[in-house]
Amino acid sequence: MLPEAEKIMSERFGRDTIIALATAENGIPYVRYVNAYYEDGRFYIITYALSDKMKHIGNGSSVAIAGEWFTAHGRGIDLGWFGRPENRTIAEKLRTVFSEWIDNGHNDFDDENTIILCIKLTDGVLLSHGTRYEF
Repeated sequence: MLPEAEKIMSERFGRDTIIALATAENGIPYVRYVNAYYEDGRFYIITYALSDKMKHIGNGSSVAIAGEWFTAHGRGIDLGWFGRPENRTIAEKLRTVFSEWIDNGHNDFDDENTIILCIKLTDGVLLSHGTRYEF
């Protein structure tokens, strides 16, 4: 990704942001809004391992996302339980970014099915002030 596009992505999505996440099962598309955080070509989402979205994604399946003047494809990667030692760095960032709602009772961080989904971008289009960035 060009440095200018990366800067725009970080400014636009490097905080608690809502994106549309599309998956497919048996050729049928499913779209839902999710809270996400962007960093270094990846979006991070806290979700439930047994959710429909994770059943559709599995590990490594293609997904599509859309946000503010942005659309992309990526690979869904299940990073596993939020509390895994390997997830410590990103989990701490997510706790800060999602601080307004993360402890509202919706998430059970003792449950190993509370996981981090990483969407590693593979290609996309970003629009900003009349400039189109493709990667």
